[in-house]
Amino acid sequence: MFKEWAGVTPKQFLQYLTLGHAKEILKKDGGTTLFDAAFETGLSGTGRLHDLFIKIEGMTPGEYKNGGEALTIRYDFAESPFGLLLVASTDKGICYLAFADEGKAEALETLKEQFPRARYAHSGDPLQEQALAIFSQDWSQPGAVKLHLKGTPFQLKVWETLLKVPMGDLTTYSRLAEGIDNAGAVRAVGTAVAHNPVAFLIPCHRVIRSDGQTGEYHWGSTRKNAMIGWEATRVYERDRA
Repeated sequence: MFKEWAGVTPKQFLQYLTLGHAKEILKKDGGTTLFDAAFETGLSGTGRLHDLFIKIEGMTPGEYKNGGEALTIRYDFAESPFGLLLVASTDKGICYLAFADEGKAEALETLKEQFPRARYAHSGDPLQEQALAIFSQDWSQPGAVKLHLKGTPFQLKVWETLLKVPMGDLTTYSRLAEGIDNAGAVRAVGTAVAHNPVAFLIPCHRVIRSDGQTGEYHWGSTRKNAMIGWEATRVYERDRA
């Protein structure tokens, strides 16, 4: 009954709560150690803490505590048909893409919250140019854009499934859940969609409600409607050509 309602088992739910508490402990300034985090969350040792982080967060607790230390992130701002964007990349690929509605300084601070100890350089690069080209060409191979994503295995699975939704098409949260072979995880899928760190490239705007309504969008329902209409027009023009 719990899994049908929440999309996860009671054990998984408890693991997420434990992980969340451990993350808050590791965020604290001072000499907080991995042992402290394991002890405070009721785990038997740092090995259990390590396994929990790897399973759910996709990184070690040490990597999380470092907050992206030794990682260089290049960022730049660019205009799009839907507003000003902040795009950021590492040597591996695009790690962040978001609309800077609140202003450049505020948008940059939001990015830095994701990787608080990384080094930042205000600079464009070929990876960013390649990603932003999706707004100026008929992009039929989104996999060619390199992404460097930080997320849980479940989130990564949802985002990967989203990438399979073609431009001009729409899907629903229930269909996404079925696509990852977890039909009961509709709410968990919705949460993963909402935490998408790469706007437009991972097309969370193509997800609508089962009743046909557009639904909410992190950057506004008006923008979501504009994206859906813009893509439909481009597909129509392409098919006529």
